[in-house]
Amino acid sequence: MSVALAGCVSGPDHVPPEMPLPAKFGEGGVKSNGDVATAQWWTAYRDQQLNSLVSQGIGQNLDVLQALERINSAEAQVTVAGAGALPSLVVGASQTVSGQMGNLRNQRGATNTTAGEANVSWLLDLFGEYRRSKESALASLDSAYATADVAKLTFLQDLVNSYIDARYYQERIELSKGDLKSRRETFDLTKFQLEAGAASRLDVVQAEGLVQATQAEIPGLETSFRVSAHHIATLLGLPASSLMAELQKGSRQPVFRGGLQAGIPADLIRNRPDIRKAERDLAAATANIGVAEAQLYPSISLSGSISPSYVRPVGGNGGLTTWSFGPTLNLPIFDGGRLRANVDITKSDAKAAYLAWKSAVLSAVEQVENALSAVRRDAQTVEALRAQVKTTQESLELSTASYKDGASSLLDVLDSQRNVSTAQASLAAAVQQMAKDYVSLNVAIGGGYAPDGAKPAAVAKVETVSVKKK
Repeated sequence: MSVALAGCVSGPDHVPPEMPLPAKFGEGGVKSNGDVATAQWWTAYRDQQLNSLVSQGIGQNLDVLQALERINSAEAQVTVAGAGALPSLVVGASQTVSGQMGNLRNQRGATNTTAGEANVSWLLDLFGEYRRSKESALASLDSAYATADVAKLTFLQDLVNSYIDARYYQERIELSKGDLKSRRETFDLTKFQLEAGAASRLDVVQAEGLVQATQAEIPGLETSFRVSAHHIATLLGLPASSLMAELQKGSRQPVFRGGLQAGIPADLIRNRPDIRKAERDLAAATANIGVAEAQLYPSISLSGSISPSYVRPVGGNGGLTTWSFGPTLNLPIFDGGRLRANVDITKSDAKAAYLAWKSAVLSAVEQVENALSAVRRDAQTVEALRAQVKTTQESLELSTASYKDGASSLLDVLDSQRNVSTAQASLAAAVQQMAKDYVSLNVAIGGGYAPDGAKPAAVAKVETVSVKKK
């Protein structure tokens, strides 16, 4: 019967999901990226300190380490799931000594009894309950590997963005210090003009107020820099202030130098670990339908036992062996609809898992489209702001010279200084945003989570998901 029913496996087989996707991104090309898991995209910033932080942190980040540890638990679950379909053997032994005390005639001494017992049982997996359980566990193991890759991508995005923020705040601090120096010079010039009778007390107060406003913004920028530096240390599994001295040395704002390779939408199915995780969760949920359906049917278990014993009383000895063997049939008849409800629950879970996979694919496409759109326009913004900074600086030089000659008022100088400060701050923010958009693009395409080239072996076992191109 076992051989005849070996092919009877309950529930549906997992079929890789499909959905239509465009042949290219709206602002992308038609060339596939291939496997981008090992692409060290952050090296495009040409910042050795950033490269060192990434290399150091991807093996030390606590979130990544937690995700990797969950793989061990998932591997153990595969063993547990597979053990149910195998015979089990339990062996035991005992040694007892018994006797009597008193003044009765013919009283005998102590009796030694040695006994053993072996029990074997095997639940015949006629309808594939344990086979489906193992399928579900294996899919969950693949999902755990993908979850670890998601954690690595999240770490990369958080670390590089925090580094970009730290350098941005350092740039703003330097700009504010430059503004402060310029405004102090204007303040000193105004006081000199007041003594010469060419300026009013109001001019002096206005110039002094601008100096004080600039002084007030520097501490806030320094605090923001320290917060970013503290977060970088935490991401690397270090105490918050560990990297402060190293990062305070300063460096230019990161600007990527390289081309944009977004690939095609179909690449996301293979390269995005969150999509792979969603597909593996769907596979596990599909296998669970078979587990629930198998519980609707009869089950047969074979069991047997043998119990030898040896008794050695005073004046003689003897032995006795008992054994038993036979099948047991369990047939679910009345359960109040519980088993049928379990099947409905697993089917609903599988539908929800499919919708989650579809949502993950569409969200990934949207993220790439948004990042592509932003990165392609960031350079235009930065170029325009660089020109604006140059124009405002020239305007400041002209207004300052005119004020010294008495041809214009102090208000023109102060306005020019504000314009320069605003333009420089806007340029720094645009450079920051351009660097972050490059991060978003590479994370959106699923790049760089295995920079050392060591991809988990289980990832290769994940079935290729079909994609229909429009």
